Amino acid sequence: MSLIVTGSVGIDTVETPDGRRADEVLGGSSIYFAAGASYFTSVRLVAAVGDDFPDHLAQKFDHFDVCTHGLEKRAGSKTFRWHGRYHENMNDRDTLQVDLNVLGEALPPVPESYRDSKYIFLANTHPAGQLALLDQFPDRKLVVADTMDLWIETERDLLLQLLQRVDGFVLNDSEAKMLTEENNVVRAADKVLAMGPTFVVVKKGEHGAILRHRDGTGALPAFPATQVVDPTGAGDSFASGMMGYLCEQDDVSVGAIKRAMAYGTVVASYTIEKFSTDRLAEIDRSHIDARLAEFTGHLHIGG
Repeated sequence: MSLIVTGSVGIDTVETPDGRRADEVLGGSSIYFAAGASYFTSVRLVAAVGDDFPDHLAQKFDHFDVCTHGLEKRAGSKTFRWHGRYHENMNDRDTLQVDLNVLGEALPPVPESYRDSKYIFLANTHPAGQLALLDQFPDRKLVVADTMDLWIETERDLLLQLLQRVDGFVLNDSEAKMLTEENNVVRAADKVLAMGPTFVVVKKGEHGAILRHRDGTGALPAFPATQVVDPTGAGDSFASGMMGYLCEQDDVSVGAIKRAMAYGTVVASYTIEKFSTDRLAEIDRSHIDARLAEFTGHLHIGG
């Protein structure tokens, strides 16, 4: 099965509380997703960057099984940029600067060779772009979308339209509360379900994730990480392992989604160990499977 993703490709500057800083590194929602999902299946990327996008960042795609025929380097445009600083707890962060640039423009055309894609992930980007991509795949099997607080605040109507057309929705706990005006995460997830999707996954950072599905419920803790260098992209990496596994297995049952969430948790646990996609570039599928075995061992309850 084929997996396609659209979302942001950006240039990030990240600061952490211990004084470490990564300047102008590869970032963006679709980057973290494509990198992680490529360990499960071939990934097709539809996104745009500006003509300022450095060649040395483009070369980082070479390590991953990602088709970039749908990545447009757009003349006269500038690449999306984000600069953030993390708090001491490494969960909260301040956005110091964000320049949407090409992210505010229309998506590039979808290559004809991508048209048979059945699994679609709409990584965090403008809801208009997510809807535009969705329209081009009438024979899709599974569509899952992500979002962020910016779109909840500024593009709520479009986001609600999107929710009526996707199978799954992934968001973090603060976004779920913002979208639903509900402080209890489980009740918030149920309110999102009522907006249209078949299932909702609420990410809770170091506290794991909750699944609310029309046919069942699931919950997982986070992997007990001992080294957190850069949490940027952890949520996108979680989605990458989840969607990558579902596509690989060609199974969208509740049980498969629960197993997929465990894979997502493991991929995210690698991402946070270094800046950008550097740690993901050092591993292969055997590392992911080994850590999954360790993770499932932690979850075993005797008796």
